Amino acid sequence: MYRNILVPIAYERGHDAKAELNAARQLASPGAKITLLHVMDPVPFFAVDYMPEGYRDDLVQAIRADLQRQADTLQNGEVAVVEGDPAREIQQWADGHGVDCIVLATHRSDTSLYGSTAARVVRYAHCTVHLLR
Repeated sequence: MYRNILVPIAYERGHDAKAELNAARQLASPGAKITLLHVMDPVPFFAVDYMPEGYRDDLVQAIRADLQRQADTLQNGEVAVVEGDPAREIQQWADGHGVDCIVLATHRSDTSLYGSTAARVVRYAHCTVHLLR
């Protein structure tokens, strides 16, 4: 059982995080903290001038609200939204916050066993990683 679980949530068409949340619940020790993390891709430099003012703030607010709705179904659920490379940010968050388990869904875009983010997290994480397919 784990005391500090990180569940990265990707917003992709057709993806539902129920499996990740259920796995985190099952792996959690009594009183465990479960953090739902979304990593936003940076807006490409060439596109910044074409984005409506306040777009990023509105998007972060909407994502936080949705994550909080999901976190409210957990005993000690928390939320975080960061920007950057998903694999790197997941690893840095886990290292910086004493995470002892990452519950991560795989998102394959090719014929590999799991996607590139999951592969990098598994390879470099300093804690247990549970992959869900």
